[in-house]
Amino acid sequence: MRALVYHGPAQTSWDTVPDAVIEEASDAIVRVDAATVCGTDLHIRQGDLPGVKPGTILGHEAVGEVVEIGGQVHHLRTGDQVIVSSVSACGDCPECRNARYGQCCGGGGWILGNLVNGTQAELVRVPFADHSTTRRPYDVALEDAVLLAELLPTAYEVGVRNGHVCPGDTVVVVGAGPVGLATVVLARLYSPRRIIVVDLAEARLKAAARVGVDAAESPGKMIGDLSEGPGADVVIEASGDPDGFVLCTRAVRTGGHIANIGMHGKSATLHLESLWRKNVTISTGQVDTSSTSWLLALMRFGQLSVSRLVTHTFGFDRMEEAYEAFARGPSTGALKVVLHRVCSP
Repeated sequence: MRALVYHGPAQTSWDTVPDAVIEEASDAIVRVDAATVCGTDLHIRQGDLPGVKPGTILGHEAVGEVVEIGGQVHHLRTGDQVIVSSVSACGDCPECRNARYGQCCGGGGWILGNLVNGTQAELVRVPFADHSTTRRPYDVALEDAVLLAELLPTAYEVGVRNGHVCPGDTVVVVGAGPVGLATVVLARLYSPRRIIVVDLAEARLKAAARVGVDAAESPGKMIGDLSEGPGADVVIEASGDPDGFVLCTRAVRTGGHIANIGMHGKSATLHLESLWRKNVTISTGQVDTSSTSWLLALMRFGQLSVSRLVTHTFGFDRMEEAYEAFARGPSTGALKVVLHRVCSP
């Protein structure tokens, strides 16, 4: 099979490698029909996650068809169309029993494209397949379904739910990349009074306007007005930038929530000298993908429209182009990049 292999910082290649095979009785082999590139993949390519070993196949989001199952897989059959979760769940440990799959202590958690071979390949071995896949209905398009592998559950669970977005709230999202704008779409489900997106890149502010925010602005007057006025009820950090986190602490109101989604590769300063008396709640999180089935139902019944989040599609043989397009998103406005086994015409 062909796969995108990591060889070390700034070194990847689309190589021929041995086919994925069943290694544990709880595994399934899935033929990948669509996959995506995530910001975490960029961090790995840049060498920010030294735990990823050279020779690892990258990627942790995919949709495809089950082609083989292990002897302890009971809820899947060959031919099933499935969404492969970015998080693998053993299903038996205390964390999994409490639906905290991202914290699985039975050998799961975020392992695809990290500790084991991932999804940017023609075939992927899915550990703990019964608990780490969701069946894809045929009336849900590949481009929409693949967003349920990680992007939409992350935006909902770590951003909207952890931030306790409520009707009538003023919500500020710092960072207008894919996860930030997915957060906008999902926050709308809770009828906030106003959603404001902040970003430094003009192209991404235009993308935010297309998604339908109430205001899309660069940091400056908007943050100043919020910090000097009542402030935002919920501020969601989706940039992964230390300065973005500082903006969140300035924009939040007394008694408000800061929900951190962004992956921080550098230290961020927590200004407790200005926050200690504000009764602010700060949350962080690793996505659990426990909300996937609920989000899928919303999508199927027309209550969740996400097609605008996909801006580029490529065939697997153009994997490097896909990475380049995704990496240039701040200047081009590119959001989610979807890779197809056979690229759509």
